Amino acid sequence: MVELHGRTVVPGTAEGEALVSQATISGWGGIDPARGVIIERRHPLYGQSFAGKVLVFPGAKGSSGWAGFFQSTRLLGTAPLAMIYVTTTTKAALGAVVTRVPAVTALDRDPLTVIRTGDRVRVDAGDGRGLVTVRPAHPAHPQ
Repeated sequence: MVELHGRTVVPGTAEGEALVSQATISGWGGIDPARGVIIERRHPLYGQSFAGKVLVFPGAKGSSGWAGFFQSTRLLGTAPLAMIYVTTTTKAALGAVVTRVPAVTALDRDPLTVIRTGDRVRVDAGDGRGLVTVRPAHPAHPQ
């Protein structure tokens, strides 16, 4: 088990399977909010769903419509359980706020190198803690 400490963006607690993207995610035209699926054709996670998962990604790319598309995932029941991102921009922060899921950033280690898709991740962003606990899906997973 590994613990990462960071800054809370949106308070709350959630636990689930991680979906890790090494590439930024485009909201407007990059996701299908009705299905919670990445639809940007050149994206490494094209066709994969983030619905009900802890989404770990570098940050947001594209226009200010990013937050609106992620808010739609909340309204349609396809939002991620939580968000962990590396680079804070107004798009990413506002997207986390309107999605209303626990979100953390500014971790003491790069989550993109520590967390792998399939790992069990708990995000405890209550009381400003910004604590991320990672349980590797495979025991041999190097941390």
